[in-house]
Order: sequence, then C-alpha cells, then structure tokens
Amino acid sequence: MSLPVAIAGLLGLAATWEDLRRRRIPNRIPLAGLAAGLVYHTAAHGWAGWCRSAGGAAAGFSIWLVFYMLGGMGGGDLKLSAAFGALLGPSGILLASLLAAPAGAAIAAVWLVCRPRERRIPYAPALALGAWLALLGRG
Repeated sequence: MSLPVAIAGLLGLAATWEDLRRRRIPNRIPLAGLAAGLVYHTAAHGWAGWCRSAGGAAAGFSIWLVFYMLGGMGGGDLKLSAAFGALLGPSGILLASLLAAPAGAAIAAVWLVCRPRERRIPYAPALALGAWLALLGRG
C-alpha cells in the first residue's frame, strides 16, 4: 500500500466518522489531508509535485463548488474534496468525483428513506469511496 492510499484511507475514515456522527467535518481533518498531500508530493517530486498537488486541491474544490453554492453540500465536504485532490492530483480527483457521485446518490436515497425528516445527508462516505477507488485503480 502506498503512502497516499494510506493517507486517503485515514482521511476518509476520520471524515466519515465525524460526518456520520455529527453531520459536520471539523476543519482540522481536511486541512491535515491537504497538508499531507502537498508535503508528500513535494517531497516525492519537488516543485512539479507541489504544482500537481495544488492543482488537484483547486480542482477538487472547484468540482463541487456549485453544489455547495446551491446548498446541496456542506463546507466540510467541499474542503474534504480539496484535500483528496491534493492527494490525487487533477485527473485523479476528477475520476474520484465521478465515482463519488453515484455513491452519494445511493447514500442520499437510503438516508432519505431511513431518516425522512433529516435533510443533512453525510457526503463524506461517498467522497472517501470515490477517492479510494481512484487511488486503488492506479495500481
């Protein structure tokens, strides 16, 4: 198992735990993931690694920004996507987002059936699943 996969695993577990338990993701979780991604890629690939990681963070943030602005996603989920982007890079976070979308829809459907009065749907599990699948698919 590579270090980015392990970091993404820990990041996803921590964010999912908090999102399921409290329906919010504390800033320290995505900030730690963002820092870990930037440090790892900078150490492994120098300036090019930092640029790829920062570009992934910006892409992860941008991909989900419209959903946040429309009220369909919380700020913690948005920041978590940026953190996963720092680990996966721009193309990796795009794949992760494409994988997370159907998972998020399935979670939302089950959530709304099981808890119809609760409108805050945890999206961290879907983002984590998408990121893990994108990382593991790289080999």
